[in-house]
Amino acid sequence: MVESFCEPGAGPKFHTHFHQDECLTVLSGKIGYQVLGEEANYAGPGETVLFIRGVPHKFWAAGNEKLHCKGWIAPANSIVFFLSSIFAAQNKSGNENPEVFDGAYLLTRYAKEYEMNEMPVFVKKVIIPIVYFMGKILGKYKHFTGAPVPLK
Repeated sequence: MVESFCEPGAGPKFHTHFHQDECLTVLSGKIGYQVLGEEANYAGPGETVLFIRGVPHKFWAAGNEKLHCKGWIAPANSIVFFLSSIFAAQNKSGNENPEVFDGAYLLTRYAKEYEMNEMPVFVKKVIIPIVYFMGKILGKYKHFTGAPVPLK
């Protein structure tokens, strides 16, 4: 089960979960949502949006109200750990981007489960692997001991 709160105009950027479907029902506010390559759509209280695994998508609070949704992601796999770690890394950095080493660790370890679609290819293929490698050398990932094993 998931619950999401987004400030007006805010929400996750285009992302893909390769092994999970995601379903959100709007409790209050208005959701804007988009599948990569398609036009934006909108839904209001009582309406439900379904994102199918493997399809890049994003959503945000459309309008001037905070968006409140409840729903599910199935199967859960590592989603609780992944999202909690991403939010912790954002708090660590103090802005919307995760702390660099934590972000590199999560995007590398769980690359077969999740993708950030708006990240430039050069960053994904060159910068992230270099940062990840440097983080290993510098011992930056001790706090990830016991992290869930990624799906194959």
